[in-house]
Amino acid sequence: MRLLAAAMIRGMRRGRGAAGRFRMSRWLVALGLVGGWGGLAGGCASGMSAIDARTRALLEERTRIVGADLAPQRVEPRVGPIARDAVSATVPATVNPPASDLAFDQLAADRNVAERLQAFTDEALGVDAPDRLELGLDDALRLAQERSREYRSAEEDYILSAIRLLIERHLWSPRFFNDTSATLSGFGSDGAFETALDIVNTLRVTKRLPFGGQAEARWVWQAAQDLRSRVSEEYVQSSRLVLSGNIPLLRGAGLVARESLIQRERDLVYAARDFERFRRELVVQIANDYFNLLRTQARVASQREQIRSQQQSLARTEALVEAGELRPFQRAIAENGLRNAESNLASLNQQYVLQIERFLVRLGLDPRTPVTIPPLDLELPEPDVTQDEAAQAALTYRLDLQNRRDRLDDQRRAVLNARNELLADLDLDGSLTLPTDSDRDVGGLAFDGGDIDFSIGATLSLPLDREQERLALRQSMIALERAQREYERFRDSVIIDARSSLRGIELARFRLQLAERQVELAERRLEEQQLDPAGVTAQEFLDTTNDLLNARNSRDDAMNDLRSAILDYFLQTGQLRVSQDGTLRVLGQDDGAEGVEAGSTDAG
Repeated sequence: MRLLAAAMIRGMRRGRGAAGRFRMSRWLVALGLVGGWGGLAGGCASGMSAIDARTRALLEERTRIVGADLAPQRVEPRVGPIARDAVSATVPATVNPPASDLAFDQLAADRNVAERLQAFTDEALGVDAPDRLELGLDDALRLAQERSREYRSAEEDYILSAIRLLIERHLWSPRFFNDTSATLSGFGSDGAFETALDIVNTLRVTKRLPFGGQAEARWVWQAAQDLRSRVSEEYVQSSRLVLSGNIPLLRGAGLVARESLIQRERDLVYAARDFERFRRELVVQIANDYFNLLRTQARVASQREQIRSQQQSLARTEALVEAGELRPFQRAIAENGLRNAESNLASLNQQYVLQIERFLVRLGLDPRTPVTIPPLDLELPEPDVTQDEAAQAALTYRLDLQNRRDRLDDQRRAVLNARNELLADLDLDGSLTLPTDSDRDVGGLAFDGGDIDFSIGATLSLPLDREQERLALRQSMIALERAQREYERFRDSVIIDARSSLRGIELARFRLQLAERQVELAERRLEEQQLDPAGVTAQEFLDTTNDLLNARNSRDDAMNDLRSAILDYFLQTGQLRVSQDGTLRVLGQDDGAEGVEAGSTDAG
């Protein structure tokens, strides 16, 4: 800016006449404005890169402070080019054709529905696709962290908290401003005009003080040019340095002055904890979705096994009916049982396809992606702890409970700040001005210490009207009591959830043991009936196959419930850990250890 001013001065001196000086000055002002805007535009990309780097460093710092496993890796928003015509249209286009334009071919009522359903299922699952994606549990967990929309939203919440802190820190750092004004004025008398150009540039830096108040330093540079005058030396230039500040001594003094910065610093810690808690919750949710897929997959397999058994039963029943050993209605019972089993299989297939498509969407994949869900062999340790030990672990490790506890301190601090607002206002103000020599038309940078101006004063404002502040204090005290109750309620619910999750493991294990025994009994019963088919009615055989199917389904449900209960226990007690790639981490291993082994062999 000083170079620009010097160029304008030289233009004034070298111009020929008033008109020449005016054209030169106007050209230089325009050139300076264009250059300034060009510099801002050119520095935009590099400035955003610097912001991204500072944001990433701040996120990594807070992630280490809270002992979390991973900070957001993608801080740059993925915003493509925006077409102004599309976003600025006052009447967006609507696609809503009339009913007459919505024509379609109608299916025949006697079509082969079974084949059509199977074709839909095969197409959705990509049975004939050569490049089917084998999606194991670890693969699903990694994809959820890499591509899922909800994970990206959680990352952005964390990033936005960091950006809010950077904004607040910037407000508390030295802030530089530069204001340039150019004023062209004319004075007319009896048809004759005198024109003057006045240029003022103010470079200032402001700084908030840590315990209240603000300090400011300004360099004010001023140049004036009389564009039409009879005097020979019509150019005048001067500058001055100004130091000023104000400091509160009572109201607004102390830590209350930094409340906005304190809160933003603490909010980023809360965001770091929330993000890590979200990562753990997401792992449990994705794992449960995966377990549900395996559950439905197992039910489909059991249903197909039942269909094969009932087909064999129907063949034997028909043979016995033809031989006259069974009455014909026994064949109808066997056939009805087979048809019900086929109907249930079709429903299970559609349920499985829907689960697969929703699961792929949650992972951020195309729902039409052909995938294979391999069998899972996942051994999760069952903790040997008491209910009180589980509750104590939750009270110690739960990150969301720590956030609730610290936010309660925020409410206590709010009461202290509200009490500060009841104090009187006692503020100190002062300024110091160092100008250039007032006797010289062109002062340059020769400041005259003998012309220093200063002022200092104090302002006392008695708290005669603090009704609004007293009401705000009472409001903050009520908010503190409410926050205390909410924290206690949440703490008690954490205890209940931890104790309940431990009992859930035992209940799931108990149900698994019972279901395995039921499967053994049903299989033995079926074997005995198959050895003597003539002595078994179609209804008895149907009941046996149904009991076996229900027992297998109960066993598979109990197995999945046990896995889910174990994961839920570690989540509810705050002991679940997630690797940087999003997979489960084995407790007791180093941070660089691999996640929990999830093989692709049958659990048996």
